[in-house]
Amino acid sequence: MPHRPALRPLVDAAPDERRVPLGLGAAPLGNLFAPVSDEEAAATVDAAWEAGIRSFDTAPLYGYGESERRLGAALAGRPRDEYVISTKVGRLIRAGAPPSPEQLHQGGHYYKVSTDRNPVFDYSYDGVMTSVEESLARLGLDRIDLLYIHDPDDHYREAVAGACLALDSLRSQGVVRAIGVGMNQTAMLAAFAEVADFDYFLVAGRYTLLDQDADERLFSVCADRDIGVVAGGVFNSGVLATPVPGATYDYLPAAPNVLARAREIERVCGRYDVPLAAAAMQFPARHPVVSAVLVGARTPAEVRTNAQLYATPIPDELWRDLAATGIFRVTNPQESA
Repeated sequence: MPHRPALRPLVDAAPDERRVPLGLGAAPLGNLFAPVSDEEAAATVDAAWEAGIRSFDTAPLYGYGESERRLGAALAGRPRDEYVISTKVGRLIRAGAPPSPEQLHQGGHYYKVSTDRNPVFDYSYDGVMTSVEESLARLGLDRIDLLYIHDPDDHYREAVAGACLALDSLRSQGVVRAIGVGMNQTAMLAAFAEVADFDYFLVAGRYTLLDQDADERLFSVCADRDIGVVAGGVFNSGVLATPVPGATYDYLPAAPNVLARAREIERVCGRYDVPLAAAAMQFPARHPVVSAVLVGARTPAEVRTNAQLYATPIPDELWRDLAATGIFRVTNPQESA
């Protein structure tokens, strides 16, 4: 099997050569949970560029096309070979389509947009080809660096029969440079590894200080098949950033035991004057199969804060102390070195 494509800005060593690159997740730029203006979205991408970030992740779902449009506009004019854009397939944005249950959060839409457009699931071959054509138009590009099948949890067979073939064809044509699957679970990602030649998996929330399911069930498969991993959801939707009452874990209120674990991790980090959020961001980067860490932001200030947290020095003693408490499972030799 050939080595996965060298998406240079994605997989090169970070400037300090101590950790893998940090990427910007652009779901917040699609008005996730709260509105963002075009101007603020552009300023956020500008701040990411100034911080040295060169990997940007989006999807048609994010703001029902707004995230792709805003990201493409903000990157227009920058040297195309100096950055990586990843987007996704599996949902077509269609005017007049009814909202689906997955779009709703606490009685309202996850994405605060004023439109009659809504996403429609479509993992067929033709649906993927249409989705890519529409994404390229919104992004203002002629190629996509990394294309993921997006959350096909309830559509595995359709994705295997259609999307996998379409992605392979698009890669052969050079329309995309690399292909993958992005999910919040590991079992199906491992199944996808058996049926197609993927380059990257986007693993959201399953390799964090609170959940190392990916290391138990997926990472060995990725190592054997030379599939790079992009680690997302490093805060498990919030509790690993600020473990306070009301914090969320995987987008639901954190259970008391989960909140207690996060607070214990924070106490250990405090002994070394390391912010919990810094440890949460850097933990996935220590695993040898992880190629990049992806963190979302909606403002320039959030981007700068994330970049600072990711650059925060963390002594090896902190990782050893965390492992000794049993807070997380030690299956990566680097964690006990």
